[in-house]
Amino acid sequence: MHTVVVGTSGVTVSDVLAVARGDARVELSDEAVAALATAREIVDALAAKPDPVYGVSTGFGALATRHIGQELRTQLQRNIVRSHAAGMGPRVEREVIRALMFLRLRTVCSGRTGVRPEVARAMADLLNAGITPVVHEYGSLGCSGDLAPLSHCALTLMGEGDAEGPDGVVRPAAGLLAEHGIRPVELREKEGLALLNGTDGMLGMLIMALADLDTLYKSADITAALSLEALLGTDKVLAPELHAVRPHPGQGASAANMLALLKGSGLTGHHQDDAPRVQDAYSVRCAPQVAGAGRDTLAHARLVAERELASAVDNPVVLPDGRVESNGNFHGAPLAYVLDFLAIAAADLGSIAERRTDRLLDKNRSHGLPPFLADDAGVDSGLMIAQYTQAALVSEMKRLAVPASVDSIPSSAMQEDHVSMGWAAARKLRTVVDNLARVLAIELYAAARAVELREGLTPAPATRAVVDALRQAGVGGPGPDRFLAPDLAAAEAFVRDGRLVAAAEAVVGPLR
Repeated sequence: MHTVVVGTSGVTVSDVLAVARGDARVELSDEAVAALATAREIVDALAAKPDPVYGVSTGFGALATRHIGQELRTQLQRNIVRSHAAGMGPRVEREVIRALMFLRLRTVCSGRTGVRPEVARAMADLLNAGITPVVHEYGSLGCSGDLAPLSHCALTLMGEGDAEGPDGVVRPAAGLLAEHGIRPVELREKEGLALLNGTDGMLGMLIMALADLDTLYKSADITAALSLEALLGTDKVLAPELHAVRPHPGQGASAANMLALLKGSGLTGHHQDDAPRVQDAYSVRCAPQVAGAGRDTLAHARLVAERELASAVDNPVVLPDGRVESNGNFHGAPLAYVLDFLAIAAADLGSIAERRTDRLLDKNRSHGLPPFLADDAGVDSGLMIAQYTQAALVSEMKRLAVPASVDSIPSSAMQEDHVSMGWAAARKLRTVVDNLARVLAIELYAAARAVELREGLTPAPATRAVVDALRQAGVGGPGPDRFLAPDLAAAEAFVRDGRLVAAAEAVVGPLR
């Protein structure tokens, strides 16, 4: 099994994906263990002094003015976890929780939090045992960390609350820890606070969304190319010299992908035949501009994620010179903004794909295709309601594209009076990404059928390979009406798991 070693300098995107989605094992480097021990010595020294230090010998948030005596500090750390584990609503997905736990461990191992090595080892043991704390949808405002979600994870470390075992069954955490030989952690000064004061949930969901969207943006270039062929459009608008005069990197990459996919097509260039067109519709002609702008958004979001991966997010933080200082680095604004931005770009990509699908089904705009791509229009409805489903998905994506990050709401007796709502931005982005895969699957389904209905015209080798692979995956082609939902589900899986991109790349090489 793949093993990820966590050091003091952070982890990579591939590390996060390996642990969250691939159940990779986690180990601490010797460097990390040494850094943990050094930082803990500093915290212990401060704890022994009479002067109050936030998170070490004081209350939290609006209660930070109270000095806590040594006899109550273990109880203080235990209480913050219990009281903050106040999430409600549906359970959060296992991959999100694993990403959150791993990223919190990554910050702990930076040596900037003052957590003892044994606590970090217990965090790694929990991941390696496949124990997943029960975390609920609601409870994070994206500031002072993803407080409730991280608290539910810390609660499991303490042997309290409920968790899911590697068998998928939810039961009391105490029993799960005992089964795997993990001793519940008794938290000391600052440790409770350090386990729940981070942006790890937001960051984990951002990293997974970026991975999924990388595949989906390539998929969108493929479905757009298929639709262009099916509509007998022109590929002249994809010429590199046209995109060089507006040199947005994403636009150039998208146009290059579509041009490569359409090389050798016998379907393109017929826009001047029986029903002459000076230009194709925007949804066809401007596909690289829209998808390209989204790609550039991905690039910016990836930069933010990489910066966050190199960060140690905690409050207070142990500095290299030995000072322990309060700060505001837990604020989720950098992540919240790009999470919202990605949702906007993905919603627009879904919107333009839906417009191409609608054009394929409309006999007045499809340039010779049968109404709704039906076998016997009137007797058969064809793909009429598949487009309804696609429209419903796009409509929801548009609603979810409304930014969460502008909706700050004060909390903690006005101490935390401006929050990022980054967790909410990440949660709705996950739905947007899921819907985008479905929208593109419907465009793929319609465009593949339309290409096959163009009798006597030969598609490009790459798009032909895509249609062939789709059919081999069990997705049916043209014909009389049938139960459509299974076909659409199979098309969605074909897009989501990367087989669509793989089929195209087998002919044209790696897409950009």
